[in-house]
Amino acid sequence: MIRELVITSRPVSWVNTAYPFAAAYLLAAGRIDWLLVVGTIFFLVPYNLAMYGINDVFDYESDLLNPRKGGAEGAVVDRGRHRAILKACAVATVPFVVVLALAGSVASNLVLLVSLAAVYAYSAPGLRFKERPFLDSLTSSTHFVSPAVFGLVLAGAQFTPELWALLAAYFLWGMASHAFGAVQDVVPDREAGLGSIGTVLGARRTVLASAAGYAAAGLLMLATDWPGPLAALLVLPYLLNVLRFARIDDAGSAAANAGWKRFLWLNYVVGFLVTMLLIWYAGIR
Repeated sequence: MIRELVITSRPVSWVNTAYPFAAAYLLAAGRIDWLLVVGTIFFLVPYNLAMYGINDVFDYESDLLNPRKGGAEGAVVDRGRHRAILKACAVATVPFVVVLALAGSVASNLVLLVSLAAVYAYSAPGLRFKERPFLDSLTSSTHFVSPAVFGLVLAGAQFTPELWALLAAYFLWGMASHAFGAVQDVVPDREAGLGSIGTVLGARRTVLASAAGYAAAGLLMLATDWPGPLAALLVLPYLLNVLRFARIDDAGSAAANAGWKRFLWLNYVVGFLVTMLLIWYAGIR
C-alpha cells in the first residue's frame, strides 16, 4: 500500500509544488523557520498525494484506456484500493492544513483554501474541472502557482507590480504546460468521452496555444525586478519543445508524449537556472 501511495503521489513532480512555496516564503520572510519546514513538507508530499490520489481514483475508468498510465505519468490502482487512497489523502493533509491555518492569517488561509479547493475540484465528481475545457488549464495552473502565493502571503510579502508580473508569468507558464500535456491524450480522452482543452481545440491548435502562453509568460518576465528579466530566456526551451509538434494532427497526437517526457526533465534544468537567478536576486536586494 505504501508503494502504491508513493507512486500515486507522482514523486517526479513533488518539487513542482514544494519549491514554489519554499522559494517564495524564504525570499519574502528572509529566514528559515518552522513554518518554512512544515509548509515545504506539506507541499512536497501530502499535497501531491491529495492532488494525484483524488485524480487517480476518479479517473480510473478513463485511465484504463490510456496507454501512458500506469507509471510515473499516472497510477492505475485497483478499484479495491480506492477508499484507502482517499483516506490516506485526508490523513496526510489534514494535520498540516490545521497547523498552517492556525499559524496563518485570514489572507493566507483564503489562499490555502483556494489551493485545496482547486485540488479537489479538478477531479472530484460533480465538479470535474479537468473535463471543462480552458477551466482545466486554469485549475491546473492554480495547483502550482497557489503554493507560491501562499508562501508569499504567509510571510507577509508586499505585492508590487513587478511581483504581480512574475506571478502572472508563472500562471501563464502553468496554463501553457497543462495545455501541452493535454495534447497527448486527445484520442483516449475522446474515446472515454472526456472534455479538455485538447479535445476542443484539437492537437495542432492546442500546441499553438501552449506556445503562445509560453511566449506571453516570457514577455511578462521583462517587467520584473532585475535579474528577473533574464528569466524570459528560460521560456525558449519550452517554446522549442512544443513547436516541434506544431504540425501534429489529432490522429498522431500521442506522439506529443515524447515532448511531455522532455518537459518533465526540462523542468529540473530550468529550475536550477531559476534557483541561480533567485540567489542573485537575494544577494543584491
